[in-house]
Amino acid sequence: MTSTVPDSTHLVSEGAAAEAAAEASAAVPIPLLEPADGVPPVLDDPRQLAQAAERLAAGTGPVAFDAERASGYRYSQRAYLVQIRRRGTGTLLIDPVALPDLTVVQEAVGGTEWVLHAASQDLPCLAELGLRPTRLFDTELAGRLLGYERVGLGAMVERVLGYGLEKGHSAADWSTRPLPEPWLRYAALDVELLVELRDRLETELIEQGKIDFAAQEFAAIAAAPPREPRAEPWRRTSGIHRARTRRQLAAVRSMWQARDKVARARDIAPGRILPDNAIMDAVLKAPEDAAALTRLPIFSGPKLRRSATTWMDALRAAAELPDSQLPSSAGPGGDGLPPQNRWAERDPVAAARLARVRSALNAIATSLGMPVENLLEPAVARRVTWTPPTPRDTASVTAALIAGGARPWQVELTAAAVATALVDPPAGTATSPKAARNNASNPTADGAGGGTTPGGGTTEDGGTTEDGGTTEGGQAGGTAPRRATRARRPAGPPAGDAEPAAADGQPPAS
Repeated sequence: MTSTVPDSTHLVSEGAAAEAAAEASAAVPIPLLEPADGVPPVLDDPRQLAQAAERLAAGTGPVAFDAERASGYRYSQRAYLVQIRRRGTGTLLIDPVALPDLTVVQEAVGGTEWVLHAASQDLPCLAELGLRPTRLFDTELAGRLLGYERVGLGAMVERVLGYGLEKGHSAADWSTRPLPEPWLRYAALDVELLVELRDRLETELIEQGKIDFAAQEFAAIAAAPPREPRAEPWRRTSGIHRARTRRQLAAVRSMWQARDKVARARDIAPGRILPDNAIMDAVLKAPEDAAALTRLPIFSGPKLRRSATTWMDALRAAAELPDSQLPSSAGPGGDGLPPQNRWAERDPVAAARLARVRSALNAIATSLGMPVENLLEPAVARRVTWTPPTPRDTASVTAALIAGGARPWQVELTAAAVATALVDPPAGTATSPKAARNNASNPTADGAGGGTTPGGGTTEDGGTTEDGGTTEGGQAGGTAPRRATRARRPAGPPAGDAEPAAADGQPPAS
């Protein structure tokens, strides 16, 4: 298959990058309705795969990768379609259900730069197939470093290249077989322009003096180890704040674990088995038996009525636990620090330090035109603020930031300012308790509300699915690293009595 670059009259020349970006953002985007080479067949045979790998190896330049999962439908976060494109090769669509071992592809292009959009959401499922990049270019992260307000793939292709991508099938159940032709067309278009987008973004990074920043971030993502399983994931049940006692928390845990066992065995998203609001309703109403449980409106449908015994058994198990086995009210604590809204209460001086550090980091990020969470991961800033190094000087802060995982460019830009902010003022001149409390409890002040991956990619704390991935329509700028307006890919229509959910049981936001 021979690659055909999109009509050059529709692409802006690389020699006029700045003008092109302005024109593309102002002009009506050109709809990109068909892949340049047409919709390729789905590869599902080892012989076909081997031949495709040979064509990949013979291609030139970076390789674009994408993967489609079935979040909101399936328990697992495995890939159900892998898309690959390279100049001189064209686009490949691979069925990883039929071909679960793609090491032949790894051998063909493992040493080549891979181009992904929001790489942290696809790399885990690609790794399950034997695909691991040694060099990486993340177009979404490049957009964040460049200060783009909207960093979804469609928005960036429209802004940079002037094309409009169809996004109508992003929430589809990609475990469906056979995959419909319109879905395959959408999937092929997702990698159609990734390399062209990468080339233009690289030019912008060079022009803004940020190419070294990007290179370090990309390397950190490629080298990042698999994410550790979340401690006590049941605590992320939506509405759990309504559980006021440790006994109620135990009931939430018991029902969550029962649901997870069923969902895992059936490979169905937990929220389709039992939605979070049903768990909380049962916990708070505390029915005495299965009959009383099914009288609750949310359990009145036939599907949940049939499984009522399972949920009632979970409630009884929690009710019979000795006090010594009840979960704590506070939770595991994650990074060992108190919740942000408790800083002022636990240590007002540390809360005041955090306010100063946030202010300093925000000023630097604003001057660079990038989200503050990409300048320095909020968890790193919190750790060095809660337990400052001794002495509180640039050298000590530099060592602490490096130990926390900050990249060299981040350390160089922030260490001195953070060191200055960590110096507590004389007694009597510190931030007032009220101001410290307001600053410490405001997770959007510096994006500290959510966890980040190398490169600032949002994790599940940022309102995404279990793989931490971002989806189309995402925005950057002041995203707090929930990436405030960064939208999660919505799941499909509800099944049965339950609403769709990601693997953690959280109904995906629209």
